[in-house]
Amino acid sequence: MKDKIKVLEDKMALARLGGGEKRIAKQHEKKKLTARERVEYLLDEGSFEEIGMLVTHRTTDFGMEKEVYYGDGVITGYGTINGRMVYIFAQDFTVFGGALSETHAEKICKVMDMAVKSGTPMIGLNDSGGARIQEGVRSLGGYADIFFRNVQASGVIPQLSAIMGPCAGGAVYSPAMTDFTMMVENSSYMFVTGPNVVKTVTNETVTSEELGGASTHSSKSGVAHVTSANDVECLEDLKKLLSYLPQNNKETAPKIPFELGDEIREQLSGIIPENANKPYDMHDVIKGIIDEDSFYEIHKNFAENILVGFARLGGRSIGIVANQPMFLAGVLDVNSSIKAARFTRFCDCFNIPLLVLVDVPGFLPGTDQEWNGIIVHGAKLLYALSEATVPRVTVITRKAYGGAYDVMNSKHIGADMNFAWPSAEIAVMGAKGASEIIFKKEISEAADPAAKLLEKEAEYAEKFATPYRAAERGFIDEVILPQDTRRKLIKAFSMLENKESILPKRKHGNIPL
Repeated sequence: MKDKIKVLEDKMALARLGGGEKRIAKQHEKKKLTARERVEYLLDEGSFEEIGMLVTHRTTDFGMEKEVYYGDGVITGYGTINGRMVYIFAQDFTVFGGALSETHAEKICKVMDMAVKSGTPMIGLNDSGGARIQEGVRSLGGYADIFFRNVQASGVIPQLSAIMGPCAGGAVYSPAMTDFTMMVENSSYMFVTGPNVVKTVTNETVTSEELGGASTHSSKSGVAHVTSANDVECLEDLKKLLSYLPQNNKETAPKIPFELGDEIREQLSGIIPENANKPYDMHDVIKGIIDEDSFYEIHKNFAENILVGFARLGGRSIGIVANQPMFLAGVLDVNSSIKAARFTRFCDCFNIPLLVLVDVPGFLPGTDQEWNGIIVHGAKLLYALSEATVPRVTVITRKAYGGAYDVMNSKHIGADMNFAWPSAEIAVMGAKGASEIIFKKEISEAADPAAKLLEKEAEYAEKFATPYRAAERGFIDEVILPQDTRRKLIKAFSMLENKESILPKRKHGNIPL
C-alpha cells in the first residue's frame, strides 16, 4: 500500500508542476502567474478541489506519445470565492502552449456540465495558443463541444472569462459567448486570424497587441468588458464582479445589510448646469445616488456616450444604464445601443433590477450611422428594455428628445416607475429646432427674424420642454427634487422587489441581431 501511495503522490507532484520548472520559470519571466497560481489566488484558501488531475492526452502521432503531462494543459475543479461556490478551469500555457486537445476539452466540458446542474457560476481563465494541431479534427470537435455548452448555460448561470495570455482562432468564440470577458494589458490578446495571416491576405502589417490586445478590444471592438494592469488585478476584478451577481437565474444577488436613514443627497441639486447645452458628468449623478464607492463600471472605454455597470442601492445589487453628456452629448449611436442592450439583457437574465438615467438629445445623425445600421442596432436596446421583466426604474435628469425618449426605458415600453427632475426636457426635439419648423412663416416675415426665433424658442421651451406635460399624462409618475432621488429609488426598488410578469407563451423572441 505504501508503494501505491508513493506512486500517487509522485503523479500528483508532476501534475502540479505542469510543464516543468523551466517552463514555469519562463512564465514568471513574463510577469505572469502560472495556471495553478491563478486558481489558488482567485479561490478562498484551501477551498479548491481539482477534477481530472491525472488525465493525459491520447495522441500517438508525430511523436506525441513521448510527451505526456498529467492534466493535459488545463486545471479544472471547484472552490469558493468569499464563501460562494464556483466552478473553474485554468489553461496551462506551460503544457503544449495551453493548446486544446480532445481530453483537455473533455475536462472543461465536465466542469461546465456540473456548473449548470448545480446552478453555480463558471469561470474560465484562458491562456492557450489554440487547437492542438497534432490532433486535427478531434481538437476542433472539442472546441465545438465547449461552444455548445456555453450556449446551453447562457442565462442559466453567470459565465465569466479572463483572457490571461493568447486566445486565437476558434478559441475566441467561447469567451465571446460568455457574459463578461476580461483582459490583461500587454500580456493577453484575442483574434480570429493572427498578424501573419493578416499580412498574407491583406498586406497589412500589425502587431498582436494592435490587432487584438486589451486596449484594442476595450476601446475599439467592445469585445473586452474590463481590462486590468496585471494578472493579480484581473483576478481581483473577477472577485469584485462576482460579488454583484447571483449564483444562477433562480436566485437574486447577495444583499448587504443596510439601514435606511434620511438618504437626502444635497450634492445632486447642483449638478445640472443652467445652460442646457453645457455638459456634466453623469458619474456625479450616479455617485450621489448609490451606496458609497459601489459603482463597478463595465465597458468603461467603449462607447463612452453611455455608461453601464453594477452598483448597490440600499444594499441591493442593481444594474445602471445612463447616458453620458460628457461624450457626444449623450446621444445614442450604434455602439452605445449595442453596449446598453447587451448589459440590459444580462441583468434581466439574472434578476438584477435596472436603473436608467436619461439625458439624451436623440440618435446620432449621419451617413456613417445610417449605413452601419443605426436602425437595427438602436432597435436592439428598444427590444432589450421592452423584453426585460426585472424591476425597471427611470430618472430623466435633463433631455429626453424624440425616439430616444421612448427607447430609454419610457413608461410606454413597460418601465415600472418613471421619475423626472424639474430640469427635465421631454419633447419631440429641442426648442430651437422645433421653433424653426412650427413658426417658420412668422420668423421669416418678422422684421428681426433672429429676435423672433429667440422669442418663439422661449415660448416653445416654456410650454413643451418640461416634465409637466408628461406628468399630466401619467407618463412620468412623479417630478422629484434631485436631492430626493436616492430616497425615492430605494423605496421604489423595495416596492418592486417581488415583481412578477406574465408573458405570452413562445419559444423565444427574434431580437434584431
